[in-house]
Amino acid sequence: MLERELCVRNALGLHARAAAKLVRLANTFRSSIALSRSDMERSANGKDILDILQLAAGCGINLSIIVDGPDEREAMGQITQLFADKFGEE
Repeated sequence: MLERELCVRNALGLHARAAAKLVRLANTFRSSIALSRSDMERSANGKDILDILQLAAGCGINLSIIVDGPDEREAMGQITQLFADKFGEE
């Protein structure tokens, strides 16, 4: 199991288009992927767009990402890169 805290840095936050990119990426892996927001005590399945949107993660919000499974290292690496690339929006 891998855990990392990532900051949402794109201007519009984790809105529908960014969440869809995350879900598409997450679904390419066998590992389970969870996101949580400690300031609201909410968590979301990283493979479910409605769960992710309910986090209401705007720009500057920190999310804890937990990846567990056979391809967890690759999944965490690619998810970290997606966040670093600001979901391709900037």
